[in-house]
Amino acid sequence: MAARNPGMKLDLEWISKVRVNTQAVLKRAQQIQGQKTPKKQWQAAWLLKAVTCIDLTTLAGDDTPSNVHRLCLKAIQPVRYDLLRKMDMHDKGITTAAVCVYPSRVADAVKSLKAANSSLPVASVATGFPAGQTPLETRLQEVRMAVADGATEIDIVINRTLALTGQWEAMYDEIRQFREACGDAHMKTILAIGELGTFTNVYKASMVAMMAGSDFIKTSTGKEAVNATYPVAIVMVRAIRDYLLCTGHKVGFKPAGGIRTAQESLVWLTLIKEELGNDWLSPHLFRLGASSLLADIERQIYHHVTGQYAAYHELPMA
Repeated sequence: MAARNPGMKLDLEWISKVRVNTQAVLKRAQQIQGQKTPKKQWQAAWLLKAVTCIDLTTLAGDDTPSNVHRLCLKAIQPVRYDLLRKMDMHDKGITTAAVCVYPSRVADAVKSLKAANSSLPVASVATGFPAGQTPLETRLQEVRMAVADGATEIDIVINRTLALTGQWEAMYDEIRQFREACGDAHMKTILAIGELGTFTNVYKASMVAMMAGSDFIKTSTGKEAVNATYPVAIVMVRAIRDYLLCTGHKVGFKPAGGIRTAQESLVWLTLIKEELGNDWLSPHLFRLGASSLLADIERQIYHHVTGQYAAYHELPMA
């Protein structure tokens, strides 16, 4: 991951003056979606880049040690070895960026990766994910326990009530405390944009999260009705750009929820390249939160190599 974001003093004056031009945001998002995506070997290269930025995720009520183990093995070898060999990419160390699980499954993931002799990071959601509606002390304890179990990245959720009622100072203080509880672990802050109401609120929440020391800002939990959308991403990455201009610190971006196709991953990479530049085209500053995306990317790579589409049983499950 990139250097830590130390945060800054909360600038309420800046926050209070923010207004987002909705029409301009929607127009820009349309422009990006309308751009031509690369084809043939260039597309295959971009898809492998997307694979290296995936936080391979399982956040289900029926998660068990065995399916977390399978997820970890898939993260270590995300694309079939024979396909990578045909592209001469078998020895380039292609893995996903991390695996992402619930706090109670962190120890399982750490154990599986250690047994496979892999240094892949384990990310854990925390702070009363997905709703964030548990007492503050409980949320802090959840972060500490996930870190103690070996998580090196923590995906926290903000308290949406504070954002919706404009209590930015209280939100800043909470995120500051989460950051402290993370210790050396990197902190990604989930804004749950589907529940924030307006683009202006999304920008303000993004900025407060970064001022409080978030290393990444993330769109969604994947459990809301609306998850990662391109217009919301434009607002969030513009906030990242403004924060960089103000402080000199680069903060990462993670869209999550509903990203299922290889084609969508290419649009996301295009958006990041255009809005933030090439520095962000790496797992240090860009992640894709996804569970079913990898299967589709692997199918597209199979098609690139063989000229045929794979049946689902021909590719290992994630």
